[in-house]
Amino acid sequence: MRTSTLPVPGILLGTYPERRAPAGDLGASLNGKMQALLAPLQGLRGNSYKRFAARVESLGPEIAALSAEQRQMRLQNVRARFSHQGFIDPPIAQAFALVKQACRQEFGVGLYSTQLMAARIMLDNRLAEMATGEGKTLTAAVAAATAALAGIPVHVITANDYLVARDAEFLRPLYASLGLSVGAVTQPLDPHERRQAYACDITYCTAKELVFDYLRDGLARGHAKTDLHRRAATLGAAPAAPTNTLLRGLCMAIVDEADSILIDEARVPLILSETCSNTGQRGYYVQALELAGQMQEGEDFSMNRHNMSAELTDRGRGMLEERAAALGVVWRNRLHREETVCMALAARHLYGRDRHYLVHEGAVAIIDETTGRLAPGRVWSRGLHQLIEQKEGCESSDEMVTAAQMTYQRFFQRYLSLGGMSGTLHEARAELLSVYRLHVISVPLRRPSKRRILPTRLYPDRHAQWKAVVAQAGKVSGSARPVLIGTDSVADSESLSVSLKEAGLPHAVLNARHDRE
Repeated sequence: MRTSTLPVPGILLGTYPERRAPAGDLGASLNGKMQALLAPLQGLRGNSYKRFAARVESLGPEIAALSAEQRQMRLQNVRARFSHQGFIDPPIAQAFALVKQACRQEFGVGLYSTQLMAARIMLDNRLAEMATGEGKTLTAAVAAATAALAGIPVHVITANDYLVARDAEFLRPLYASLGLSVGAVTQPLDPHERRQAYACDITYCTAKELVFDYLRDGLARGHAKTDLHRRAATLGAAPAAPTNTLLRGLCMAIVDEADSILIDEARVPLILSETCSNTGQRGYYVQALELAGQMQEGEDFSMNRHNMSAELTDRGRGMLEERAAALGVVWRNRLHREETVCMALAARHLYGRDRHYLVHEGAVAIIDETTGRLAPGRVWSRGLHQLIEQKEGCESSDEMVTAAQMTYQRFFQRYLSLGGMSGTLHEARAELLSVYRLHVISVPLRRPSKRRILPTRLYPDRHAQWKAVVAQAGKVSGSARPVLIGTDSVADSESLSVSLKEAGLPHAVLNARHDRE
């Protein structure tokens, strides 16, 4: 990255830098697939990252011998070199050595060469495959601090609000010792607090909050395509109040658990909605649920559990037409009534309490299927949320209309610099390269792994499965080893908890009911 291409707001890139042509559109899919075939060759770059880490290690004694005042002078020198020379190895190695020394002073811990390698990989717009437990929190901090010293606004994206607040607070002394500010964006913050957090050198946030704030900025900025268009639009116009955008553009992102966000959740639509009040809505949905309750599966409708949808049979359509005739004018449109009743059938038969949602404080709260945590602020569209509220006897909320929408896949392609890490990137490396132009580099373990992967076991039913799980958990915990058991849903976790209690095994339950814990 040379000076001219450092992703920073300014004269060259404007006040809100971002990549207007998504990375996935630049070379076409065929080129991406060809690059994917050559992806294994990227492993050869691992040697260059080892040499870089060794160079940082060699600077350690020199940096450790500096006084606090001398280290501050060295930091200023590194900043100046970034400004004039761009992102090149000599000043990056100096920055890494200074961050490593700051970690030792603030936390009493050093940084391993594997962490230095992973941080350098991410600054190269690549993904580091780094196993859980290898120190990813400090690895991300090294990369973020180095980029911030170059004047780049950095977004560090992690899994949930708790980790956002925890990591930002834990690392605050480290960043402060380097002359850097850190902010944290969580769901409860108002626009002013969000703007302040994004104004910091480094901002910790979740992908969901980040995308919604970007969509809000899009509405605030209007329809001008580029910063130049926006400037031109103001020529000759009366002075106006500045647009209160939240972000400073999409300069650099460091994504933790990159495969989850960039692959698993890549195509989930993130919809920024506005409320649309309709006083007759509640009665309409009550009637839809009553009609759905009069139908028989297999005769009047069929279920598609993969798509979470229902479809009426010819008999079901005839029955609906006959019974809807007495319900008023809102039921006369055939397509609309069939869609609504199919949605009501899905609400009744496919969406389950404690699996897809919780009833929390008198309201329906969606459970994120990928993380198993609550997704505050998220609602189902097209009336599904209101139908489930009626099904559960909750107060009906206003229906939402779409103001803007985007997927993670389209959003993260807009960053000028993008890196990340996860423990499970190898299988998705071809897709990550084809879609995001991101190569995956594996980082070696610091010590040999002692993990043993046992063979898969099959049981005839759920009862036998839980019985075996409880027996194995008792056996392992009896040797003073901690046990983690993963389940598919809140309901399953609580069912297993009952079995563990009956066996006299002390345990803790962590599910969407206990988000913070």
